[in-house]
Amino acid sequence: MLETARADGTTFLDHADGRLVNPGHAIEGAWFVMEEGRQRGDRELVELGLTMLRWTWRLGWDDDYGGIRYFRDVAGKPVTEYWHDMKFWWPQAEAIIASLMAWSLTGDDSFARWHADAHDWAFRHCADPEHGEWYGWLRRDGTPTHHAKGSLWKGPFHLPRMHLVCWRLAERAAAAERRG
Repeated sequence: MLETARADGTTFLDHADGRLVNPGHAIEGAWFVMEEGRQRGDRELVELGLTMLRWTWRLGWDDDYGGIRYFRDVAGKPVTEYWHDMKFWWPQAEAIIASLMAWSLTGDDSFARWHADAHDWAFRHCADPEHGEWYGWLRRDGTPTHHAKGSLWKGPFHLPRMHLVCWRLAERAAAAERRG
């Protein structure tokens, strides 16, 4: 879940790069692990994904303004990346997916609350209700840095995938409820 690690994975690199976490990457990884565990029927993998999500959410969620921050230091030290406090579109989308998936796998209301928080924050700050699509880059307080909605790095991937995966999760939950 760290952005940089030793090739053999044996020791923690205790410097600015070694302590760096991109919560969006870790949250995305968490729901990948949960989904793999669900498909395999492997509860240990599901639990690993849930643990990844819980840890990363606590690290990445901004208690002051809401939303998922772009970079965090696992030791709480300063982050050298100048955009560390920004809120990019795609970590918000990944948080919406992961929290809904965690709720669908556990029924735990805390994940439902996280999902509502992430969903509400993203649709309040990222979405453009007049012209559609999401703004890609926001300041910590949720205001867009500019109104461009695409670039070489922001294309049609995370947002449509979020809608598709969440739709499938909702369908699965509705089918399970109908079955009783």
